[in-house]
Amino acid sequence: MNFSTLAALLGFALVTTATPGPNNLMLMASGANFGFRRTVPHMIGIVGGLTVLTLMAGVGLMALFDVFPLLRNILEVFSIGYLLWLAWKIATAAPLKDTATGGQPMTFWQAAAFQWVNPKAWAMGLSAITLYAPDRSLLAIMLVAAAFALVCFPAISIWAWLGTVVRHWLSSDRRRRAFNIAMAVLLVASLYPVLGIGG
Repeated sequence: MNFSTLAALLGFALVTTATPGPNNLMLMASGANFGFRRTVPHMIGIVGGLTVLTLMAGVGLMALFDVFPLLRNILEVFSIGYLLWLAWKIATAAPLKDTATGGQPMTFWQAAAFQWVNPKAWAMGLSAITLYAPDRSLLAIMLVAAAFALVCFPAISIWAWLGTVVRHWLSSDRRRRAFNIAMAVLLVASLYPVLGIGG
């Protein structure tokens, strides 16, 4: 992989991880509800999960989807169902004073496991392998995964920080409820471009 291709790969990884999607919307909600520091394990879990998913996709899962396309459809249906459930959990989250004591942000392992049912994570990983490791050689696949690992944390941390910016504004239960409902709606809406709903 030459320098220009590597630069393009890093740009692709940065843009895809920084743009709105299930991970970033959940990070913004977590930053608003729990603060930046308590959201860090969630962010690290996203980085680890996305990196492993990309590696696994490149070394075998893409070939499996080529042979059994129905498996990809089953994964998409399961992913949609899980994201709808998460949207409901965000929309009905406890008041801010309750989350400070009883609520829990997503853990490292929960965030890492979530990547396997996150449609955007699959789209990013599969697209990156197709574009930047078309021969699916181990070295090229490892470079793609490393690119995501390198740029993902700084890109997604912006969303958790944005959540903390609006945290003080959410001291009102009514505003916080409206914010969480908006985040839930946006989470569901984020499925549209990833899955190509409606065409």
